[in-house]
Amino acid sequence: MNRKGFTLIELLVVIAIIGILASMVLVALSGARAKARDATRKSDLRQIKTALEVYYSDQNPNTYNVEETAVAPSAATLFGGATATPYMKTIPADPATGRTYLYVTDATGQNYVLSADLENDNDGERGDAPTGFTIAGDYFTQND
Repeated sequence: MNRKGFTLIELLVVIAIIGILASMVLVALSGARAKARDATRKSDLRQIKTALEVYYSDQNPNTYNVEETAVAPSAATLFGGATATPYMKTIPADPATGRTYLYVTDATGQNYVLSADLENDNDGERGDAPTGFTIAGDYFTQND
């Protein structure tokens, strides 16, 4: 007997194997996407930090914009309103949620913290808020 083609069982086995491989690839890609978004968050905070440092050096006396809120309300200062010097063209937002990053200063305006939530639980840069600041997030950068 001369058989041509595949049996139904053979086809189902091949389809099942392809399905398992495809699901493994999708799981691996979602982790890579989360790491890429975390890298974007860190880069965004470094850009905001640079703008805040330039803003600080232009002030007399040297202080940061004193407020306890998200970065967006500082946009008038960082964008450069009618009377200010622009320090950033746009203030970046979280790549996954579109929300602004958290910016908090102390009462004196001499210290600040920028905060973001990272997706990768194994990121070595995750940590607790710096001493003296009680804010949400698990990745922080501050004035040095």
